[in-house]
Amino acid sequence: MSAAAPQSRGGVTVGTLSELPALEAGAVIYLRHWFSGAETREQMRRDFEANFGPEMAGAAFEAFGCLCNFCAAHGRRPLVRHGMACNCLGADENCFANLLASAAEGQQDDAQILASLIVTPRKASELTQLASDCGLLMRQVLGVQPPMQSARPATATLH
Repeated sequence: MSAAAPQSRGGVTVGTLSELPALEAGAVIYLRHWFSGAETREQMRRDFEANFGPEMAGAAFEAFGCLCNFCAAHGRRPLVRHGMACNCLGADENCFANLLASAAEGQQDDAQILASLIVTPRKASELTQLASDCGLLMRQVLGVQPPMQSARPATATLH
């Protein structure tokens, strides 16, 4: 048995980007852009402006930046990300995407739990609020409609 370096659980592949809904996939792609340096952040800003106009794009860009910077400043550990061109979805990326989507959909309890996986528990409420603000803007920028609220089934088993 060889002694390989332990892989961070945050980078473990849990799916693919192509399997995610638009908001969650966008969150992961933009998370990668944000932390890949000034050049990719500027590319992200230009893409937003070209597609959605300067006012909405500027607000979404600022909100997303605040969210990412908050995670970096108050994170329990650095968020592990896959490469810019990788189709894999890492565990940390999945948590971040689900936080953003849950918060945008008003599922505050779920968002709070997901936030506590990223930051210390005392910062989770603040992260949840940032994710809600950002998620609502991102939903508009990406043209994502809120999900229809259906009656909750007696069981949550899908398959």
